[in-house]
Amino acid sequence: MKKTLCVLVLGWAAGAAGAAELDRTPLEAVTASGDKVRLFPNGRWEFADAAKAAAAQQAAAHYPENKTRPLEAQGGLFGGIGRSIMPGDKDYNRGSLNPKAH
Repeated sequence: MKKTLCVLVLGWAAGAAGAAELDRTPLEAVTASGDKVRLFPNGRWEFADAAKAAAAQQAAAHYPENKTRPLEAQGGLFGGIGRSIMPGDKDYNRGSLNPKAH
């Protein structure tokens, strides 16, 4: 009984891992205007043509909702509340200011 259950669980895990791998591959599609695009499972899309993708990325960089905190920055709470400390700032990676914590 235990061996059967173990085999079933392992088979389910392997199937789930294979399905997750398939879910990450983008779908190729064509827009109504004839442009080839890649559709990602998370809702993101991009042009298949590298020149059009670069032009779209430059245009998107001007919108404030696309200006996010860099990964190497510290701080900033949920939804952009608070201060984001950039590398090179005197407060970057300073640790705790609590004297009892040292």
